[in-house]
Amino acid sequence: MAVKLQPMGDRLVVKQLQSEEKTKSGIYLPDTAKEKPQEGKVVAVGPGRMTDEGKRLPMDVEVGDIVIYAKYGGSEIKVDGEELIIMRESDILAKKSKK
Repeated sequence: MAVKLQPMGDRLVVKQLQSEEKTKSGIYLPDTAKEKPQEGKVVAVGPGRMTDEGKRLPMDVEVGDIVIYAKYGGSEIKVDGEELIIMRESDILAKKSKK
């Protein structure tokens, strides 16, 4: 997927991962019963935040990372029919290990 967005400062673009369609016990969930996922894949990263001294702090996440973010963090947008979230790096709670 080629993202046509370049986030500014300490912002990043995340594509939500799909939530589970069925429970561990095998019960299928309707769309209305599913929780909004808080996990996504980073598809674009800004250059980082500027300090008061004019130095740029690099981002701790990079394109391809799977992250867990705050439930109400970021702004949802649609680009070419695809739902994305633009959020600040501070909205990221954790990133999954690539191991």
